[in-house]
Amino acid sequence: MDYVNAFWVGGLICALVQILMEKTKLMPGRIMVLLVCTGAVLGAVQLYGPFVEYAGAGASVPLLGFGNVLWKGIQKAVDKDGFIGIFMGGFTSSAVGICAALVFGYLASLVFDPKMKK
Repeated sequence: MDYVNAFWVGGLICALVQILMEKTKLMPGRIMVLLVCTGAVLGAVQLYGPFVEYAGAGASVPLLGFGNVLWKGIQKAVDKDGFIGIFMGGFTSSAVGICAALVFGYLASLVFDPKMKK
């Protein structure tokens, strides 16, 4: 049942974002920022934790989950280091994911031909 919940919740998030992209004039970058900020706010008001427990990867993998990870890292760093934790926490909590995205993006650029040729 965990797989089913992850599938339908992740699909619902993607469908809602697709509707948002189709029905508004918001650029994709702004929608991505909106999703990350929404995940951070939902984490701050303690709503995202139960959502992740229910949906698993369906809720933790999309950009909403990234915002929640940033919030958790900042919260932990502020508790440990004080004010400076605001600037450190997000980097330490998401460093592995960002590094993996950069490495795999670079490897993909070596493997695949560019679509736009001069």
